[in-house]
Amino acid sequence: MGCSSCSTSTNGAPRGCKNNGTCGSDGCNKLTVFDWLANMSSPSGQEDFNGVEVRFKNGRKSFFYNTESLPLTIGDIVTTQATSGHDVGIVSLTGGLVKVQMKKKNVSEDSSEILKIYRKSSQSDIDNWVASREREETIKKRSRQLAISLSLKMKISDVEFQGDGSKATFYYTAESRVDFRQLIKNMAQEFSIRIEMRQVGLRQEASRLGGVGSCGRELCCSTWLTDFRSVSTSAARYQQLALNPQKLAGQCGKLKCCLNFELDTYQDVLKGFPKSDTKLHTEKGLAVCQKVDIFKGLMWFAYKGDWANWHTLTTDQVKEIKALNAKKTPVAALEEYTSQLILEEKSSFENVVGQDSLTRFDTPKNSKRKRNKSKNRNRKNTQNKTQKPT
Repeated sequence: MGCSSCSTSTNGAPRGCKNNGTCGSDGCNKLTVFDWLANMSSPSGQEDFNGVEVRFKNGRKSFFYNTESLPLTIGDIVTTQATSGHDVGIVSLTGGLVKVQMKKKNVSEDSSEILKIYRKSSQSDIDNWVASREREETIKKRSRQLAISLSLKMKISDVEFQGDGSKATFYYTAESRVDFRQLIKNMAQEFSIRIEMRQVGLRQEASRLGGVGSCGRELCCSTWLTDFRSVSTSAARYQQLALNPQKLAGQCGKLKCCLNFELDTYQDVLKGFPKSDTKLHTEKGLAVCQKVDIFKGLMWFAYKGDWANWHTLTTDQVKEIKALNAKKTPVAALEEYTSQLILEEKSSFENVVGQDSLTRFDTPKNSKRKRNKSKNRNRKNTQNKTQKPT
């Protein structure tokens, strides 16, 4: 997502990192591609690929052809062709790597949808672009008021102006189909611009707006995540997480995408574990699985009717008891197989220096009190000596 420190000023100069919107922290460019071919010349007789990747608001990127053979570098502000009028964006990638990006996104080089770059943006283009961007927040608030007045069940989350200011795209979320024809008429009459309504999902909305997650980092969907796979509660069950919707839901209101990150690893590990509904038959009674720890390879069982006392077994021991049950060999009790876990107590503080203490600079709390007591005691002794009767 675009960071505020790298935004452009009134004269079009970049603020913050002063690096034309391509800072190394990736804060103002989603999935930045390092152009490692920038310092390499093309082989003799081979022309450079004239495709260019241009970035627009909130990380939206499109491919264009540099038909005019303009000397473009990453960070240049260019004026591009649009369906009607022109748009303004920032060059994010040039050269042969653009062809690789087009293959990744399944964009054909001969596609008629790929438009061309007109020129490097002039000062008037940049001024119109900045003025249009400054109108977005006020128009977004006003459009929400118009939608509420028409009792439309939709949420307008973002507005993106075209570079020439003649068109605005309104991104909205809705649970069902919305008839916004009257809304478009009202907005076109009040704002005097062409209107395009585009519905996005809740995850796409969070990706455009950005934010900070409960982990303390920027949202994955607004920094590097591009494909939104479906997330189910079974992912939380496999990882033995509490089914608390407040903790499992992200800012979009859906289950967090990070629940899928380690799901495959958990599933691979659980293949070697007995099932969680395993029941062990012993002479003492039927034992039911209560808990599984995939990190330590342990399982806890409890007898029916004695649910308070749990017995710890390793996965190998559980498999051994199951094999004996299959052969109908009697098993006395789980206590014979219970493994005693040895927990290594780790100190909360490790002295990295080796000889100094953390409290070496602290003043002793009782030093003044002891000093005062010793002074008072010496005074009393001297008074007693002087007051002895002759």
